[in-house]
Amino acid sequence: MRIEDITQAAERIRGAVTYTPLNLSLTLSEITGARVYLKFENLQYTGSFKGRGARNRLLNVEHGHGVIAMSAGNHAQGVAHHGSMLGIETTIVMPENTPFVKVARTHDLGATVELAGADVMESAGRALELAEAPLLEFIHPFDDPAVIAGQGTIALEMLEQEPELDIIVAAVGGGGLASGLAVACAAHDKPTKVIGVQTERYPSMADRLEARPSSALAGSTVADGIAVTEPGELTSAILAEHDVEILVVSETAIEESIALLLEIEKTVVEGAGAAALAAMIDYPDVFADKRVGLVLCGGNIDPRTLAVVTLRGLANQGRLNRIRVELDDTPGRLALVSTLIADAAANVVQVDHDGLGSTGARSTILDLRIDTLDHEHAHRVLGVLREAGLRADLLPW
Repeated sequence: MRIEDITQAAERIRGAVTYTPLNLSLTLSEITGARVYLKFENLQYTGSFKGRGARNRLLNVEHGHGVIAMSAGNHAQGVAHHGSMLGIETTIVMPENTPFVKVARTHDLGATVELAGADVMESAGRALELAEAPLLEFIHPFDDPAVIAGQGTIALEMLEQEPELDIIVAAVGGGGLASGLAVACAAHDKPTKVIGVQTERYPSMADRLEARPSSALAGSTVADGIAVTEPGELTSAILAEHDVEILVVSETAIEESIALLLEIEKTVVEGAGAAALAAMIDYPDVFADKRVGLVLCGGNIDPRTLAVVTLRGLANQGRLNRIRVELDDTPGRLALVSTLIADAAANVVQVDHDGLGSTGARSTILDLRIDTLDHEHAHRVLGVLREAGLRADLLPW
Protein backbone atom coordinates (compact mmCIF):
# COMPACT_ATOMS: atom_id res chain seq x y z
CA MET A 1 0.00 0.00 0.00
CA ARG A 2 1.42 3.38 -1.07
CA ILE A 3 0.44 6.95 -0.30
CA GLU A 4 -0.22 7.39 -4.02
CA ASP A 5 -3.05 4.84 -3.74
CA ILE A 6 -4.70 7.02 -1.12
CA THR A 7 -4.21 10.34 -2.90
CA GLN A 8 -5.64 8.80 -6.07
CA ALA A 9 -8.58 7.46 -4.07
CA ALA A 10 -9.23 10.96 -2.75
CA GLU A 11 -9.51 12.27 -6.31
CA ARG A 12 -11.70 9.36 -7.41
CA ILE A 13 -14.26 9.71 -4.63
CA ARG A 14 -14.24 13.51 -4.43
CA GLY A 15 -17.78 14.89 -4.54
CA ALA A 16 -19.36 11.48 -3.90
CA VAL A 17 -18.55 11.44 -0.18
CA THR A 18 -18.69 14.25 2.35
CA TYR A 19 -15.55 16.18 3.29
CA THR A 20 -16.46 16.00 6.96
CA PRO A 21 -15.58 18.68 9.54
CA LEU A 22 -12.73 18.38 12.03
CA ASN A 23 -13.70 20.45 15.06
CA LEU A 24 -11.82 21.29 18.23
CA SER A 25 -13.78 20.28 21.33
CA LEU A 26 -12.90 22.64 24.16
CA THR A 27 -14.93 20.70 26.71
CA LEU A 28 -13.46 17.29 25.87
CA SER A 29 -10.03 18.89 25.82
CA GLU A 30 -10.61 20.13 29.36
CA ILE A 31 -11.89 16.72 30.50
CA THR A 32 -9.04 14.69 28.98
CA GLY A 33 -6.08 17.02 29.41
CA ALA A 34 -5.32 16.93 25.69
CA ARG A 35 -6.27 19.07 22.72
CA VAL A 36 -9.09 17.04 21.18
CA TYR A 37 -10.27 17.32 17.57
CA LEU A 38 -13.29 15.38 16.34
CA LYS A 39 -13.63 14.07 12.77
CA PHE A 40 -17.37 13.71 12.15
CA GLU A 41 -17.56 10.69 9.84
CA ASN A 42 -20.98 9.98 11.33
CA LEU A 43 -22.20 12.81 9.06
CA GLN A 44 -21.65 10.77 5.88
CA TYR A 45 -24.85 10.01 3.95
CA THR A 46 -24.92 6.38 5.11
CA GLY A 47 -23.89 7.35 8.64
CA SER A 48 -20.33 6.00 8.57
CA PHE A 49 -16.90 6.20 6.93
CA LYS A 50 -17.48 2.93 5.06
CA GLY A 51 -18.74 4.67 1.94
CA ARG A 52 -15.23 5.95 1.19
CA GLY A 53 -13.70 2.52 0.72
CA ALA A 54 -16.82 1.11 -0.90
CA ARG A 55 -16.90 3.88 -3.50
CA ASN A 56 -13.22 3.52 -4.34
CA ARG A 57 -13.54 -0.25 -4.76
CA LEU A 58 -16.73 0.00 -6.82
CA LEU A 59 -14.96 2.26 -9.30
CA ASN A 60 -12.75 -0.74 -10.13
CA VAL A 61 -15.67 -3.02 -11.01
CA GLU A 62 -15.64 -4.18 -14.60
CA HIS A 63 -18.39 -2.78 -16.81
CA GLY A 64 -21.46 -4.99 -16.71
CA HIS A 65 -20.45 -6.78 -13.52
CA GLY A 66 -22.45 -6.81 -10.31
CA VAL A 67 -21.02 -7.01 -6.81
CA ILE A 68 -21.65 -9.02 -3.69
CA ALA A 69 -20.65 -8.25 -0.11
CA MET A 70 -21.30 -9.52 3.38
CA SER A 71 -22.03 -7.20 6.27
CA ALA A 72 -24.32 -6.66 9.23
CA GLY A 73 -24.44 -2.91 8.83
CA ASN A 74 -22.22 -0.07 7.69
CA HIS A 75 -20.31 -1.80 4.87
CA ALA A 76 -23.63 -3.07 3.52
CA GLN A 77 -25.07 0.43 3.38
CA GLY A 78 -21.92 1.90 1.84
CA VAL A 79 -21.84 -0.69 -0.95
CA ALA A 80 -25.60 -0.44 -1.53
CA HIS A 81 -25.66 3.35 -1.74
CA HIS A 82 -22.62 3.85 -3.94
CA GLY A 83 -23.47 0.85 -6.09
CA SER A 84 -26.84 2.41 -6.77
CA MET A 85 -25.19 5.77 -7.54
CA LEU A 86 -22.86 4.08 -10.04
CA GLY A 87 -25.53 1.88 -11.62
CA ILE A 88 -23.98 -1.34 -10.30
CA GLU A 89 -26.24 -4.15 -9.11
CA THR A 90 -25.42 -5.04 -5.52
CA THR A 91 -26.25 -8.09 -3.43
CA ILE A 92 -25.61 -8.05 0.31
CA VAL A 93 -25.55 -11.19 2.45
CA MET A 94 -26.47 -10.35 6.04
CA PRO A 95 -26.70 -12.59 9.13
CA GLU A 96 -30.14 -14.00 9.82
CA ASN A 97 -30.35 -12.12 13.14
CA THR A 98 -29.61 -8.69 11.62
CA PRO A 99 -32.04 -6.10 13.03
CA PHE A 100 -34.90 -5.46 10.64
CA VAL A 101 -34.17 -1.74 10.47
CA LYS A 102 -30.69 -2.45 9.04
CA VAL A 103 -32.05 -4.93 6.51
CA ALA A 104 -34.71 -2.44 5.41
CA ARG A 105 -32.21 0.42 5.18
CA THR A 106 -29.84 -1.64 3.01
CA HIS A 107 -32.71 -2.66 0.74
CA ASP A 108 -33.93 0.94 0.49
CA LEU A 109 -30.47 2.01 -0.62
CA GLY A 110 -30.80 -0.23 -3.66
CA ALA A 111 -29.34 -3.61 -2.73
CA THR A 112 -30.76 -7.10 -3.00
CA VAL A 113 -30.52 -8.56 0.50
CA GLU A 114 -30.12 -12.24 1.34
CA LEU A 115 -30.16 -13.41 4.95
CA ALA A 116 -27.80 -16.31 5.63
CA GLY A 117 -25.73 -17.52 8.56
CA ALA A 118 -25.70 -16.97 12.28
CA ASP A 119 -22.97 -14.33 12.09
CA VAL A 120 -20.90 -12.33 9.60
CA MET A 121 -18.36 -15.13 9.12
CA GLU A 122 -21.11 -17.54 8.06
CA SER A 123 -22.56 -14.82 5.84
CA ALA A 124 -19.12 -14.46 4.25
CA GLY A 125 -19.16 -18.13 3.28
CA ARG A 126 -22.47 -17.68 1.50
CA ALA A 127 -21.30 -14.48 -0.18
CA LEU A 128 -18.18 -16.20 -1.51
CA GLU A 129 -20.34 -19.01 -2.90
CA LEU A 130 -22.49 -16.50 -4.76
CA ALA A 131 -19.42 -14.63 -5.98
CA GLU A 132 -18.36 -17.72 -7.95
CA ALA A 133 -21.12 -16.93 -10.43
CA PRO A 134 -20.09 -15.19 -13.67
CA LEU A 135 -20.10 -11.38 -13.72
CA LEU A 136 -20.09 -11.03 -9.93
CA GLU A 137 -17.27 -9.47 -7.90
CA PHE A 138 -16.82 -9.84 -4.15
CA ILE A 139 -16.10 -6.69 -2.11
CA HIS A 140 -14.43 -7.43 1.19
CA PRO A 141 -15.30 -5.02 4.03
CA PHE A 142 -11.68 -4.41 5.05
CA ASP A 143 -9.07 -6.74 3.52
CA ASP A 144 -8.98 -5.11 0.09
CA PRO A 145 -6.37 -2.58 -1.14
CA ALA A 146 -8.93 -0.28 -2.78
CA VAL A 147 -11.12 -0.31 0.33
CA ILE A 148 -8.13 0.49 2.56
CA ALA A 149 -7.05 3.32 0.26
CA GLY A 150 -10.54 4.82 0.39
CA GLN A 151 -10.57 4.77 4.18
CA GLY A 152 -7.13 6.39 4.25
CA THR A 153 -8.57 9.54 2.67
CA ILE A 154 -9.86 10.44 6.14
CA ALA A 155 -6.28 11.04 7.30
CA LEU A 156 -5.53 13.21 4.26
CA GLU A 157 -8.45 15.44 5.21
CA MET A 158 -7.56 15.54 8.91
CA LEU A 159 -3.93 16.48 8.25
CA GLU A 160 -5.05 19.14 5.80
CA GLN A 161 -7.49 20.53 8.36
CA GLU A 162 -5.04 20.34 11.30
CA PRO A 163 -1.45 19.63 10.15
CA GLU A 164 -0.04 19.61 13.70
CA LEU A 165 -1.92 16.55 14.97
CA ASP A 166 0.29 14.33 17.13
CA ILE A 167 -2.04 11.31 17.19
CA ILE A 168 -5.02 10.04 15.20
CA VAL A 169 -7.21 7.51 17.02
CA ALA A 170 -9.74 5.20 15.37
CA ALA A 171 -11.70 2.05 16.10
CA VAL A 172 -10.38 -1.26 14.79
CA GLY A 173 -12.50 -4.21 13.73
CA GLY A 174 -10.91 -5.86 10.71
CA GLY A 175 -8.36 -3.06 10.45
CA GLY A 176 -9.19 -1.38 7.14
CA LEU A 177 -9.64 2.10 8.58
CA ALA A 178 -6.53 2.04 10.78
CA SER A 179 -4.45 0.63 7.91
CA GLY A 180 -5.41 3.45 5.59
CA LEU A 181 -4.76 6.02 8.31
CA ALA A 182 -1.33 4.52 9.04
CA VAL A 183 -0.17 4.66 5.42
CA ALA A 184 -1.36 8.26 5.03
CA CYS A 185 0.19 9.43 8.29
CA ALA A 186 3.52 7.79 7.49
CA ALA A 187 3.82 10.04 4.44
CA HIS A 188 2.98 13.25 6.32
CA ASP A 189 5.71 15.87 6.85
CA LYS A 190 5.19 15.87 10.62
CA PRO A 191 5.25 12.49 12.40
CA THR A 192 1.67 11.60 13.31
CA LYS A 193 1.04 8.43 15.28
CA VAL A 194 -1.97 6.20 14.63
CA ILE A 195 -3.55 4.37 17.56
CA GLY A 196 -6.23 1.73 17.05
CA VAL A 197 -8.92 0.87 19.58
CA GLN A 198 -10.74 -2.39 20.23
CA THR A 199 -13.33 -3.42 22.77
CA GLU A 200 -12.22 -5.80 25.51
CA ARG A 201 -14.70 -8.36 24.21
CA TYR A 202 -13.20 -8.49 20.70
CA PRO A 203 -9.44 -7.71 20.90
CA SER A 204 -8.67 -9.81 17.82
CA MET A 205 -6.26 -7.39 16.12
CA ALA A 206 -4.44 -6.66 19.38
CA ASP A 207 -3.99 -10.40 19.86
CA ARG A 208 -2.78 -10.84 16.28
CA LEU A 209 -0.18 -8.08 16.48
CA GLU A 210 1.08 -9.35 19.84
CA ALA A 211 1.27 -12.93 18.45
CA ARG A 212 -0.91 -14.36 21.21
CA PRO A 213 -3.93 -16.69 21.01
CA SER A 214 -7.21 -14.98 20.20
CA SER A 215 -9.16 -13.95 23.28
CA ALA A 216 -12.18 -12.64 21.38
CA LEU A 217 -15.42 -13.54 23.12
CA ALA A 218 -18.63 -14.49 21.42
CA GLY A 219 -21.52 -12.37 22.57
CA SER A 220 -22.91 -8.89 22.60
CA THR A 221 -21.04 -5.61 22.73
CA VAL A 222 -22.23 -2.03 22.43
CA ALA A 223 -19.54 -1.68 19.73
CA ASP A 224 -21.03 -4.26 17.37
CA GLY A 225 -19.43 -2.56 14.36
CA ILE A 226 -15.98 -3.74 15.50
CA ALA A 227 -17.02 -7.15 16.86
CA VAL A 228 -14.62 -9.00 14.54
CA THR A 229 -13.13 -12.35 15.53
CA GLU A 230 -10.72 -12.65 12.57
CA PRO A 231 -8.86 -9.50 11.46
CA GLY A 232 -7.63 -9.15 7.90
CA GLU A 233 -4.34 -10.58 6.64
CA LEU A 234 -3.46 -7.51 4.58
CA THR A 235 -4.55 -5.11 7.31
CA SER A 236 -2.59 -6.99 9.97
CA ALA A 237 0.55 -6.74 7.84
CA ILE A 238 0.09 -3.00 7.27
CA LEU A 239 -0.50 -2.26 10.95
CA ALA A 240 2.53 -4.33 11.92
CA GLU A 241 4.69 -2.58 9.31
CA HIS A 242 3.73 0.84 10.66
CA ASP A 243 3.96 -0.21 14.32
CA VAL A 244 0.37 0.80 15.09
CA GLU A 245 -0.48 0.42 18.76
CA ILE A 246 -3.84 -1.13 19.68
CA LEU A 247 -5.50 -0.07 22.92
CA VAL A 248 -8.21 -2.33 24.37
CA VAL A 249 -11.01 -0.44 26.12
CA SER A 250 -13.84 -1.35 28.45
CA GLU A 251 -17.49 -1.51 27.51
CA THR A 252 -18.12 1.00 30.29
CA ALA A 253 -15.77 3.55 28.70
CA ILE A 254 -17.47 3.13 25.33
CA GLU A 255 -20.90 3.70 26.87
CA GLU A 256 -19.61 6.74 28.75
CA SER A 257 -18.16 8.13 25.52
CA ILE A 258 -21.44 7.71 23.63
CA ALA A 259 -23.19 9.67 26.38
CA LEU A 260 -20.48 12.36 26.52
CA LEU A 261 -20.56 12.97 22.78
CA LEU A 262 -24.34 13.18 22.84
CA GLU A 263 -24.44 15.62 25.75
CA ILE A 264 -21.36 17.73 25.02
CA GLU A 265 -21.08 17.70 21.23
CA LYS A 266 -24.78 17.09 20.47
CA THR A 267 -23.78 14.29 18.09
CA VAL A 268 -24.95 10.67 17.94
CA VAL A 269 -22.35 7.94 17.52
CA GLU A 270 -22.52 4.17 17.60
CA GLY A 271 -20.28 2.14 19.89
CA ALA A 272 -17.46 1.89 17.35
CA GLY A 273 -17.74 5.62 16.75
CA ALA A 274 -17.17 6.27 20.45
CA ALA A 275 -14.22 3.88 20.81
CA ALA A 276 -11.59 6.54 20.09
CA LEU A 277 -12.82 8.75 22.93
CA ALA A 278 -13.08 5.68 25.17
CA ALA A 279 -9.33 5.15 24.69
CA MET A 280 -8.69 8.64 26.06
CA ILE A 281 -10.85 7.83 29.09
CA ASP A 282 -9.15 4.49 29.81
CA TYR A 283 -5.58 5.61 28.94
CA PRO A 284 -5.31 9.32 29.82
CA ASP A 285 -1.52 9.30 30.20
CA VAL A 286 -1.05 8.21 26.57
CA PHE A 287 -2.72 11.38 25.30
CA ALA A 288 -1.87 14.01 27.93
CA ASP A 289 -0.84 17.35 26.40
CA LYS A 290 -1.07 15.97 22.84
CA ARG A 291 -3.02 17.19 19.82
CA VAL A 292 -5.35 14.25 19.26
CA GLY A 293 -7.70 13.63 16.34
CA LEU A 294 -10.57 11.23 17.07
CA VAL A 295 -12.36 9.58 14.16
CA LEU A 296 -16.08 9.36 15.00
CA CYS A 297 -16.39 6.58 12.46
CA GLY A 298 -20.14 5.96 12.57
CA GLY A 299 -23.48 7.00 14.00
CA ASN A 300 -25.75 4.07 13.18
CA ILE A 301 -26.84 3.11 16.67
CA ASP A 302 -30.14 1.43 17.49
CA PRO A 303 -32.40 4.00 19.21
CA ARG A 304 -33.22 1.58 22.02
CA THR A 305 -29.53 1.00 22.67
CA LEU A 306 -28.94 4.75 22.69
CA ALA A 307 -31.75 5.21 25.22
CA VAL A 308 -30.32 2.56 27.54
CA VAL A 309 -26.78 3.96 27.27
CA THR A 310 -28.04 7.48 28.00
CA LEU A 311 -29.96 6.41 31.11
CA ARG A 312 -27.04 4.30 32.36
CA GLY A 313 -24.79 7.30 31.88
CA LEU A 314 -27.08 9.48 33.99
CA ALA A 315 -27.13 6.80 36.68
CA ASN A 316 -23.34 6.47 36.72
CA GLN A 317 -23.01 10.24 37.14
CA GLY A 318 -25.47 10.23 40.04
CA ARG A 319 -28.01 12.24 38.08
CA LEU A 320 -30.64 9.49 38.01
CA ASN A 321 -31.23 7.54 41.22
CA ARG A 322 -33.48 4.91 42.77
CA ILE A 323 -34.64 5.53 46.31
CA ARG A 324 -36.82 3.16 48.34
CA VAL A 325 -38.93 4.62 51.14
CA GLU A 326 -41.00 2.61 53.61
CA LEU A 327 -43.69 4.63 55.35
CA ASP A 328 -46.99 4.32 57.19
CA ASP A 329 -49.91 3.74 54.84
CA THR A 330 -51.89 6.79 55.93
CA PRO A 331 -53.25 9.78 54.01
CA GLY A 332 -50.72 12.51 53.26
CA ARG A 333 -47.54 10.42 53.57
CA LEU A 334 -46.91 10.29 49.80
CA ALA A 335 -47.41 14.05 49.64
CA LEU A 336 -44.88 14.45 52.46
CA VAL A 337 -42.25 12.44 50.56
CA SER A 338 -42.85 14.45 47.40
CA THR A 339 -42.59 17.75 49.28
CA LEU A 340 -39.37 16.76 51.05
CA ILE A 341 -37.74 15.76 47.76
CA ALA A 342 -38.90 18.96 46.05
CA ASP A 343 -37.61 21.10 48.93
CA ALA A 344 -34.23 19.37 48.47
CA ALA A 345 -34.22 20.60 44.83
CA ALA A 346 -34.62 17.12 43.34
CA ASN A 347 -37.30 15.91 40.96
CA VAL A 348 -39.40 12.75 41.07
CA VAL A 349 -39.71 11.16 37.62
CA GLN A 350 -41.34 7.84 38.56
CA VAL A 351 -43.12 6.29 41.56
CA ASP A 352 -43.95 2.62 42.13
CA HIS A 353 -46.25 1.90 45.10
CA ASP A 354 -46.12 -1.56 46.71
CA GLY A 355 -48.36 -2.27 49.68
CA LEU A 356 -47.60 -6.01 49.71
CA GLY A 357 -43.82 -5.89 49.99
CA SER A 358 -43.64 -3.84 53.18
CA THR A 359 -42.72 -5.12 56.62
CA GLY A 360 -46.18 -4.54 58.06
CA ALA A 361 -49.82 -4.58 57.03
CA ARG A 362 -50.20 -0.86 57.71
CA SER A 363 -47.06 0.27 55.91
CA THR A 364 -46.16 0.58 52.24
CA ILE A 365 -43.08 0.82 50.05
CA LEU A 366 -42.37 3.54 47.51
CA ASP A 367 -39.73 2.95 44.86
CA LEU A 368 -38.85 6.33 43.40
CA ARG A 369 -36.69 7.44 40.49
CA ILE A 370 -35.38 10.94 41.06
CA ASP A 371 -33.27 13.41 39.12
CA THR A 372 -30.39 14.98 41.07
CA LEU A 373 -27.30 17.02 40.24
CA ASP A 374 -24.78 14.34 41.24
CA HIS A 375 -24.05 11.61 43.81
CA GLU A 376 -23.56 14.15 46.61
CA HIS A 377 -26.95 15.73 45.92
CA ALA A 378 -28.60 12.29 45.94
CA HIS A 379 -27.16 11.57 49.39
CA ARG A 380 -28.41 14.95 50.64
CA VAL A 381 -31.92 14.01 49.50
CA LEU A 382 -31.57 10.70 51.31
CA GLY A 383 -30.52 12.54 54.46
CA VAL A 384 -33.53 14.85 54.29
CA LEU A 385 -35.90 11.88 54.11
CA ARG A 386 -34.23 10.15 57.04
CA GLU A 387 -34.23 13.33 59.14
CA ALA A 388 -38.01 13.40 58.66
CA GLY A 389 -38.21 9.97 60.30
CA LEU A 390 -38.65 7.97 57.10
CA ARG A 391 -36.90 4.66 56.39
CA ALA A 392 -35.10 5.47 53.11
CA ASP A 393 -32.28 3.84 51.14
CA LEU A 394 -30.53 4.33 47.80
CA LEU A 395 -30.92 1.26 45.59
CA PRO A 396 -28.35 0.03 43.07
CA TRP A 397 -29.23 -0.12 39.39
